[in-house]
Amino acid sequence: MTDVLTQVLTDLEAEGDRLERLVADLDESADGGWRTPTPAPGWDVATQVAHLAWTDEVAVKAATDKEAWDAVVLEAIADPEGYVDVQALAIAREPGLLERWRRARADLRATLVAMPQGEKMPWFGPPMSATSMATARLMETWAHSLDVHEALGAPVEDTDRIRHVAHLGVRTRNFAHHLRGLDAPAEEFRVDLVAPSGDVWSWGPDDAAQTLTGSAGDFCRLVTQRLHRADTDLVATGDDVDRWLDIAQAFAGQPGEGRSPR
Repeated sequence: MTDVLTQVLTDLEAEGDRLERLVADLDESADGGWRTPTPAPGWDVATQVAHLAWTDEVAVKAATDKEAWDAVVLEAIADPEGYVDVQALAIAREPGLLERWRRARADLRATLVAMPQGEKMPWFGPPMSATSMATARLMETWAHSLDVHEALGAPVEDTDRIRHVAHLGVRTRNFAHHLRGLDAPAEEFRVDLVAPSGDVWSWGPDDAAQTLTGSAGDFCRLVTQRLHRADTDLVATGDDVDRWLDIAQAFAGQPGEGRSPR
């Protein structure tokens, strides 16, 4: 493994462990804690975890089993709007959800460790390297964990592990434009974000004409659609940056409706 992949996998495991500790003792009865509604419409806590388990399982198929992956793609094409919800809702009602997610997490880690350096796996968006997939899984684990924390009234403290989410959010700038049929900006932006530790994380040239500043936590919540732009401390300088903040997303798939302003 590369040093970068090792670090991302370590941070992914830590994010998963934090969420697992939160839900491990929840009541699985029909009106228990697993059935607590979350901010995602129609999704309870179990559905959030089921989605993570399903996506980890599908990632393993994408990397190791072409036939199984092709079958997933065909099912998704047949129901592009509802496929992901259908899978998560179905798994959420099955017994042994937490153990299934544990297995899926372990299988995904082993799969990504075993991938030859330089090889890419197919995905719903562009093909992904092991490091890119690990980063995407960390992003989703962190974002869905926010939903579960909010549902259960549990405080969540940001850590510098969100640097991976911020990096993905910056790197997907052009993807977010193309997804909406828009031309990507011709010039690079300067992005300076204040990390939870107080460090400043930067991307882009020092002399860029258009800039974005603010907290990394708010930026990561914006690009995962966990926070409306109006509720962030982000400051955009330049028309292209301003437009980007309205459409930014760090995840593959069609744009969602996002969150309403508080």
